[in-house]
Amino acid sequence: MATPTKGHYPMSEQSDDLNFEKQLAELEALVERLESGELSLEDSLKAYEQGVRLARQCQKVLDQAQLRIENASAEPGEAPGEPQG
Repeated sequence: MATPTKGHYPMSEQSDDLNFEKQLAELEALVERLESGELSLEDSLKAYEQGVRLARQCQKVLDQAQLRIENASAEPGEAPGEPQG
């Protein structure tokens, strides 16, 4: 997947993209550690709690992206998310 250059998106959107990618990678690493079965119960609970926080943050970014797509796709005069046709 190609990464947008600085000229295509405002810096805040680039930062959000980088944060999302970083958070997703961290979440994947936590899942791998949990699945390995090598963590103590306490470490597993801490990793799980961190994973829940990361998953919520990632979902928030995805929800915002979906809203942007719906807004961009809406016909003039049509409310975003309204069925077309």
